[in-house]
Amino acid sequence: MEDIGESLTRMIKERNLNHKYEELIQEVLDDQDVAEFIEENRQKLSNEAIVKSYAKLYEYVQEKKKFHLKKGMMAPGYHPKLVLNYHYIDVTYVPSAELIAKQKELEIKNRIYSMDMPKDVRNAKLADFEMTDERRLAVSEVYNFIHDYLTNPKEFYKGLYLQGSFGVGKTYLLGALAHELAEKGFSTTLMHFPSFAVEMKQSIGKNNTGEKLEFVKKAPILMLDDIGADSMSSWIRDDVLGVILQYRMQEQLPTFFSSNFDMKQLEEEHLRVTQRGEDEPLKAKRIMERVRYLAKEVKMTGSNRRHLQ
Repeated sequence: MEDIGESLTRMIKERNLNHKYEELIQEVLDDQDVAEFIEENRQKLSNEAIVKSYAKLYEYVQEKKKFHLKKGMMAPGYHPKLVLNYHYIDVTYVPSAELIAKQKELEIKNRIYSMDMPKDVRNAKLADFEMTDERRLAVSEVYNFIHDYLTNPKEFYKGLYLQGSFGVGKTYLLGALAHELAEKGFSTTLMHFPSFAVEMKQSIGKNNTGEKLEFVKKAPILMLDDIGADSMSSWIRDDVLGVILQYRMQEQLPTFFSSNFDMKQLEEEHLRVTQRGEDEPLKAKRIMERVRYLAKEVKMTGSNRRHLQ
């Protein structure tokens, strides 16, 4: 069988094409991917069809070079691919593995709504979570929740109340859990509760308090970080936190917490006494009943990792 390259080269000369054009076409025909594509589809391609496809072949070779250099691409993140189009050669562009990975990660991040959370928490992954003996129980409980929840998302499973001192990894672990669930297609709301409390107070003047409250209380999976970090007004305790927890208890929605206080301390030292110094043990007890219904207390100990960074 006649060599394809020789056949096409002869056709170029027969048409008296200029020298520069000949060089460009020869560069195209010398490309290994082009030669293999033509060979694989030789039964469907006439010499005439190949010649009429030179512009597309040239585009393919040039864009392939740009793709490898990662600059000047016609479609950044997409690599060219030769295809047949009605017995002619055409070029299509397919997403690169790198672009697919970036798009997947963006989809995952879009499933996590975070409010006032640090970057390392927003990007946290369980695979990167440093395992220590002090953290082992908490991590085990996280994996147990993931397993149970993925088995039957419609069932109610208690979340976790991660308790421990500053820097032991409570917030990071919540972020890693949110990322793991997002990878499986589940949306999560992760928020720094003291910041949310400030935002709720500010929303009164903007008349959108109800909208914000509705969004949080109905979150498919909610994580309230740093409960007890700041003193709480009776309004935030009863009409914000209390409303959120009551709804989630009634609807049996997964809810997680992190706090420097254990549950007993949260009730007696934080929720019981308001910013004005009012002692309201019954209201504190009512809030804690909802917390205990929604989450299992897990203690995290260890050194302050923030000092080691």
